[in-house]
Amino acid sequence: MVAHNGGQADWMKTTMHMQNNKNLTTIASYVLAAVTLLVVMKAGLLASLFAGLLVFSLVHMLAPALGKNISSQRAKVIAVTVLVVLIVLALSAAIWGAVTFFQSDAGSIGNLMQRLADIVEASRGKMPEWLRSHVPAGADALREMISSWFRANASNAQTMGEQAGRTLAHVLIGMVVGAMAALYDTTYPPDYKPLSAALHARIANLHAAFQNIVFAQVRIAAINAILTAIYLMVILPLAGIHLPLAKTMVAVTFLAGLLPVIGNLISNTVIVIISLSHSLEIAVASLVFLIIIHKLEYFLNAKIIGSHIDARAWELLAAMLVMEALFGLPGVVAAPVFYAYLKKELSDNGLV
Repeated sequence: MVAHNGGQADWMKTTMHMQNNKNLTTIASYVLAAVTLLVVMKAGLLASLFAGLLVFSLVHMLAPALGKNISSQRAKVIAVTVLVVLIVLALSAAIWGAVTFFQSDAGSIGNLMQRLADIVEASRGKMPEWLRSHVPAGADALREMISSWFRANASNAQTMGEQAGRTLAHVLIGMVVGAMAALYDTTYPPDYKPLSAALHARIANLHAAFQNIVFAQVRIAAINAILTAIYLMVILPLAGIHLPLAKTMVAVTFLAGLLPVIGNLISNTVIVIISLSHSLEIAVASLVFLIIIHKLEYFLNAKIIGSHIDARAWELLAAMLVMEALFGLPGVVAAPVFYAYLKKELSDNGLV
C-alpha cells in the first residue's frame, strides 16, 4: 500500500515537473517571439519579414495541390522547389513592374505631386471662400510652401535612394529565407524538440495572422481599385469628362488601399484634388462616390477581415496609432498584422 502511494506520488511529481517545464518553454517562446518582432521593427527588417511570410504563405497555399498526385518524397521536394522558384520569380517580376511604373512619366510620384500643385493653384477660383482661405494664394506662395517642405526634409530625401536599395535587398533576402523555410516545412515531417515546437507554434500563429490580414486587405484594395477605375475610366468618360492621371490614381488607390483606414484617406485626397481640375461639381461628385465606396468597404472589412480576427475598425486604428508613435510609418504597416497575431495568441489561451 505504501509502495503504491509512493509510486503515485512520484508519478504526480513527474507530471507536475513536465507541466512546469512545458509552461516555462511556452513562456520562453513568447519572450523570444516578442524580442524578435521588436528587433525586426528597430532594425528596419519589416519588409524582409513580410516578404518571407508572403512567400511562405503562397507556398503553403499551393503546395498541397502538388502533394495529391506525388507519392515519392524526392519528387515532392523537386516539385515544391520548382513551385518556390516560380513564386519568387513572379514576386520579383511584380516588384520590378511596380518600380518601373512609378519611375515612368505615367506613374511618377514627382509628376503627380507637381500636377496636384498645379491643379490646386488653377482651381482657386472654383473653390468656396471658406476653402480658398486655407489654400496658398498664388504660384509663388505655393512654390515657397513646397520648397520649405523639401528644405525641412532634405536629409530624408538624400537617404531615400540608399534606403530604397537596402529595402529591396532586404525584400529579396526575405523571400529567399521564406522560400527555404516553406520548402522544409512542406516536404519534411516535423520532428521538434519542446522549445522548437513552441517557437514553431508562434511562427504558425504569426503566419496565420499575416495571411488573414494581408490577403484580405489585398482583396479589399483590388475591389476598391476596380471600382475607382470604373468611375474614372468608364463613368466619367461616358459623361464627357476626362480627368488627368487616371491610371496613376488607380495605381495609388490600390497601393494606398493596402494600408487599412489611412490608405483610403491618401487615395481619396488625390482623387478629389485632381477632380478639382475639371470643376468643383466633379470634385463633390468624386467625394460622394468615394463615400459610397467606403460605406461598402465597411461591410467588406467586417466580412473579410473582421470575420478572421474578430477586430473592429477602431481596434485596428488604435493599434496603428500606437505603432506609428513608436516606430513611425513602418509601425502603421505592421500594426494590423501584429495586432492580429497578438489577438490570436490571447484567443488561443482563452484570454479574449
